[in-house]
Amino acid sequence: MDFGYSPQDDAFRHDARAWLAAHPAGEEPRPWERTLGTAGWIGLGWGRTPYGNRAATLTQQVVWAEEYARHKAPPRLGHIGENLLAPTLLAHGTPAQRDRFLPPIARGEAIWCQGYSEPGAGSDLAAVRTTATRDRGDPAGAYRVTGQKIWTSHAHEADWCFVLARTEPGSRRHHGLSFLLVPMDQPDGRVEVRPIRQLTGTSEFNEVFFDGALAHPDHLVGGEGNGWRVAMDLLAAERGVSTLAQQIGFEEELGAVMAEAEAQARAESAAGVVGDPDLLDRLVRQWAELRTMRWNALRTLGGSDPGAPSVAKLLWGGWHQRLGELAMAVRGAAATVGPQEWSEQVPYRLDPLQRLFLFSRADTIYGGSDEIQRTIIAERVLGLPREARGQ
Repeated sequence: MDFGYSPQDDAFRHDARAWLAAHPAGEEPRPWERTLGTAGWIGLGWGRTPYGNRAATLTQQVVWAEEYARHKAPPRLGHIGENLLAPTLLAHGTPAQRDRFLPPIARGEAIWCQGYSEPGAGSDLAAVRTTATRDRGDPAGAYRVTGQKIWTSHAHEADWCFVLARTEPGSRRHHGLSFLLVPMDQPDGRVEVRPIRQLTGTSEFNEVFFDGALAHPDHLVGGEGNGWRVAMDLLAAERGVSTLAQQIGFEEELGAVMAEAEAQARAESAAGVVGDPDLLDRLVRQWAELRTMRWNALRTLGGSDPGAPSVAKLLWGGWHQRLGELAMAVRGAAATVGPQEWSEQVPYRLDPLQRLFLFSRADTIYGGSDEIQRTIIAERVLGLPREARGQ
């Protein structure tokens, strides 16, 4: 594969670097989204639209993602709306839905969350039990959404949630599902958000309870009963250019682990950790596998390979988890000691490598478990017989 950057791409990189250098990290997440939107940096992958984004080629999207990561710009609060919902509305939404929802995303004003996983329907998304029924007493015939979603990123900050719900009573598996856009700010406790405290001590994820939450019928995407197709197209958009930006962060984490190994070697007079051939081999393998992941991601950009997203998820999920394990092995017994003494106010703190290890335990589960990814590859790419499931 011949992958290179054109003079136009280099000029785009210059502009991106200059803008990021002039806007150093420091803003709170919501103001930062508006700053990005004002400058037109939201929606680079949407193509030419009237919604306020600047159009960028695929290679220019890669350039922006890489420069954003290298500048250590703030984590994106608007990622879900920009990179998941927006492409879905461009593919399946009505003109009215695009005009209603895309401009606030492009301006960095509307924050979205994803209502897919449930306590009994995580990797097996077709087991969704959340329901949405038409309220015949409502003048507009709104849907009433009832059920529970879990592992919902940014739900505590989101304005809207796109929800996969069952609109056909008695339907099973992927039949009878619909894709609804639901406002999070509703009266009478119709939407309740509960943060989930993780091993890392932080709460990026949430449980969301819908108790008769209203969704306008005009906010049904793709037609009633077509939610599975819409949901699958959205998941296909989840991995792409953003994977390359993620790898910049992985590269920095790997560098930190290598720096720790070097520090251990100096402390032990060039013996110990770096003198351990097994750890040295693991460090080299992590570096080589990361380079392989980058070229695989570049190879599949813009393609239509149905297995590419699943292969990418399998690669980076396992790689990142092994990196966390390697970080602890390099540090040895000291990895079990926190950087700060315990107190009732702060039970424990973690340094970056400890946080890497604990958080990465979930990498092979969230976003589609390894088991699910292998099933997708087996059935959709290799053409193996489908696993028997209930109808």
